[in-house]
Amino acid sequence: MRFAGSALVDVHTGAPLVYTENLFIKFIDTLTQAACEALIEALGLSIKQAVTYATNAYFVCQIKPLGSQVCDFSMRLLQRPDVEYCYPEILRQRSNRTIHPNQWHLKKTLVTYQMMVDASANVEAAHALSQGENIVIAVIDDGFDLSHPEFVSPGKIVAPKNFDRRKPSDDPQPSNKHEVHGTATAGVACADGAQGASGVAPKARLMPIKLTKPIGAKAEADAFLHAANAGADIISCSWGPPEGHWADPSDPKHKRNYAMPAHTRLAIKYATTKGRNGKGCLVFFAAGNGNECMDDDGYASNPDVIAVAACNDQSRRCAYSDFGRAIWCAFPSGDEANPDPRFKPATSLPVTLGIRTADLSRDPAKKEAPSKALADCYIENFSGTSSACPGAAGVAALVLAIHPQLSGSEVRQILADCCDKIGHPDDGEAGEYDLTGHSRYYGYGRLNAFNAVRLALAKRTP
Repeated sequence: MRFAGSALVDVHTGAPLVYTENLFIKFIDTLTQAACEALIEALGLSIKQAVTYATNAYFVCQIKPLGSQVCDFSMRLLQRPDVEYCYPEILRQRSNRTIHPNQWHLKKTLVTYQMMVDASANVEAAHALSQGENIVIAVIDDGFDLSHPEFVSPGKIVAPKNFDRRKPSDDPQPSNKHEVHGTATAGVACADGAQGASGVAPKARLMPIKLTKPIGAKAEADAFLHAANAGADIISCSWGPPEGHWADPSDPKHKRNYAMPAHTRLAIKYATTKGRNGKGCLVFFAAGNGNECMDDDGYASNPDVIAVAACNDQSRRCAYSDFGRAIWCAFPSGDEANPDPRFKPATSLPVTLGIRTADLSRDPAKKEAPSKALADCYIENFSGTSSACPGAAGVAALVLAIHPQLSGSEVRQILADCCDKIGHPDDGEAGEYDLTGHSRYYGYGRLNAFNAVRLALAKRTP
């Protein structure tokens, strides 16, 4: 321990936050590297990391600890004409985007309730043309069970990384039995389908990147940089800032706004412009599960990312799914019962059908323990926009496998053009599609994977 700082309160959100000794500083682009390093030394700072996702940008620290004065010190530096950004590393609570035989989200199917469900993203039909061959999906999440039967095929895992450590390691495995989220999201995106659950893109490769640090950590940007530089085509993020409870409109957290720090925003910009050899990585974010407007969520509303909402087995918005101008598309996920009396099922089918995906195959605390029985390596009730986000990322993988030369913006447009327009009268004006075909609840609609790969094929072959 070098020093312990106070916990502060964000005056805009009322949320607690913690600062560290790390300062992010970016000088103006016209300075040379030598000039930047000379200035850093003259200011009594030492370089911790020279970042490569932005010009003249560094994480630095004072040679002598500043304690709570680090905020005032960074503000003084920000007044200099040769400094573009300067602020301490601020850590906020991080929230996963999860609410809680039958992969009804992939195809029309008869579920265990003995009722036909036809509310899928039409993925099974798309598999006749593409299964995501040779496409790399990076999933940034809390841990990944790489011994799971759905992730052990040859060549499945690419460039694993763990950014939870001071010195990043290549082991993204769960540290405890609670780190289950990453395995589930990766399963939705690209599980092999060898034993008990198929991902949307079963032949895509997985780049598992472990990150459980709070929102705003330096490692957050490092994770995006690693994904882009290590060959990821697609990056899926089922996490974001805290949000209000979806069923409680009076929850004060609904009114909190969270800005994305510049170092994370610059790293995402680097991935979406420099990744894939300049064609741009596709970065997906879960819209959120607060049943609130997400246009002030600096993560999912970032214009460089694709925000994914959740729709249910009745082709309507999930009760918890966030909404707003930034929603790009929707993907099927499990739902929750809405306390609003207007929100009634269109049929007698319960609105609680979850998503079947991978679960931990062994107890991480027992390194030598035998694997669970195969039937216990899967869950049936994964839900939230946490599940919708990697599903949409999988559809992008199907598209890129058909036409790898597409730019990020071209894939983004295909994802808009392929959608089925869904909705429900109870959505009201917010659920209606405008003249551009966009809805605040569904974006451009529910993704139709078969339409998406056909559009990609048409661009490849006139």
